[in-house]
Amino acid sequence: MRTEFTKLNTEWDAEPSDPRPTIRIVSSDLSLTFFLNAYVDPAFREYDRGALTFTNCWRYRLGPTNDEGWYKGHCRFKCWAPDWGDFYEVAGDIREHGPKDWVLVGPAPQAPTRHFLFYFKDNTFECDASDWDFLVLRVSDAEYASFRSAETKVSLGHSTIALRGRLDVDGENDN
Repeated sequence: MRTEFTKLNTEWDAEPSDPRPTIRIVSSDLSLTFFLNAYVDPAFREYDRGALTFTNCWRYRLGPTNDEGWYKGHCRFKCWAPDWGDFYEVAGDIREHGPKDWVLVGPAPQAPTRHFLFYFKDNTFECDASDWDFLVLRVSDAEYASFRSAETKVSLGHSTIALRGRLDVDGENDN
């Protein structure tokens, strides 16, 4: 059976350098949040997060595979996915003999579920769920101004660089 990939993120993408994927589970729904790539769409600010919600998720994994490993063929689908860094629905041969680090959210359902895959910079996310939804979690103008003003300026001779923290998923500034 052939493996087929359907790309699901067409208007957005995860931040390419430091997306910080975070998982939360409520009942049988899984929420995956991550920083969005502000370079893809100027409507996104660098502290905006994306939230993917997977309904009736019964298992997931968030494990290692980085971009270098993907290009070397050291990943679950051995570079069969069309592009690095994207969010897919996978059908067909999903290579059940792959990773053993699945986290069970609940019992395997009687009805078939869909398999989702997201390649982040240093992690691969996969889950089996009945459906998915995407939402942009935007920071307010006041929060954005606060984050920007919290930058620490460091002088290096005649050059000055700005070191910024990122908003942690719990709402604390991570410096």
